Parts: sequence; structure tokens; C-alpha cells
Amino acid sequence: SHELRTPLTTIKLAGEVIFGNREKLDPALSRSAELMQNQIERFERLLADLLEISRYDAGAVTPELETQDLNAVVGAAIASIEPLAKSKSTEIKIALPSGAVEAEIDGKRIERLLRNLLSNAVEHGEGKPITVRVGQNEQAVAVCVSDEGVGMSRSQLERVFDRFWRADPARQRSVGGTGLGLAISKEDASLHRGWLQVWSKPDVGTSFRLTLPKHRESVIANSPIALPPEGVEK
Repeated sequence: SHELRTPLTTIKLAGEVIFGNREKLDPALSRSAELMQNQIERFERLLADLLEISRYDAGAVTPELETQDLNAVVGAAIASIEPLAKSKSTEIKIALPSGAVEAEIDGKRIERLLRNLLSNAVEHGEGKPITVRVGQNEQAVAVCVSDEGVGMSRSQLERVFDRFWRADPARQRSVGGTGLGLAISKEDASLHRGWLQVWSKPDVGTSFRLTLPKHRESVIANSPIALPPEGVEK
């Protein structure tokens, strides 16, 4: 994956030049320039995910922990996914506790993890509302992302964190997933000595719960949020 960096950079630069001048091309070539640009961007995302997985496999990832308000990280992740949610006519509901929910976390990694959970919820939620819950107890903080979409069977649940696995490979995704998002999210949770767990039921929906220790030396005894969350049909 490292060796792919140089040719991809060259292709990307050349593609941007063509894409920037697409209005001067005839319609068929202009459309080809748009398709090429989309695939280059997808290739770049896949390469970034491959590099991240390889760093985890090599034990070369160290979290940059600092005390942050988890509510703010959740808000940033939701803001970044709102355009996709609007395109799918999906409402995102938020249930936050009053006051700050502070924990020692690598904010960039946790925001990326939450963006991935939200993106999956929008893609598989069939336009129904998504609920994001935040909670805390003495040892831990937690975020739970729940949709009311297609859900997963028991056999699908067993593979949901596998690399390159997709619940429905033929399904068209709006964001061009690489099949590595949940695998990387699981690694990010483990890097924080936390848990990333899932509950799902066909035709009812899916809930992903992230639980993280408040402090780097904390040991999680239980999560502040039930799985599935209260109010979700079991």
C-alpha cells in the first residue's frame, strides 16, 4: 500500500487537471472525467484505510490522548454527516446528558469512528430516524448510534467487524465504502482500551455502542448505556 502512494498521487494530480477543465470537453468526455475523479477519490480512501490497518498490524499506532468533552466530538461527527443524512431524508436525534462528558481520548480517531457508525446508520436506516445517545458513569463514557433500518441476522452479526466484509455486497452505497470502516473502528476502540459492540435484529434496526474509559488507567466494569438502548424493541 505504501508503494501505491506515488502513482496514485500522479494519477490524482492529472485527474484534477482534466476534471478542472471538463466544461471544455464534449459531454461524453466530461462525464468520463467526473467518473474518473470519483473513482480516484474512492481509491484514495481505500488506500488510506489499507495503510491504517497495516499500521495497526505492525503495532505502530499510538493514541494522542487528551481530556475532551465527548459531547463536542459527537457534535462534530454529526455535523460532518448531516449532508448525507439530508440526501437520504434521515433525521438524526440526539440525547445528551446535561454538562460536559469528559474523557481522555484521541479526539480525531473517535470522531472518525463515530462518522463511520453514523454513515452506516444512514446507509442502512431506510430513511428512518437515527438516535445518538451519550452517557457516563464513574469509570466510563459511551456513545450509542441506533437506526431503525434493515437490521442484521445472527450470521451477519458474527462477521460485521471482519475486514472487507459487507452485509450486502451488491447494495449501492452513497459514500463508496471500502469494507474496512468497522474493522478500523474496532481497532480504534481497542486502542483506547474500550469496547465497540453491536446489537441488531432484522427489520427492527441496529445499535452500535462505543464504551471508553474516562481515564487511561481506568478499567471499565459496565457501560453507561444499555444495549440495545431503552425503548428499542428487543
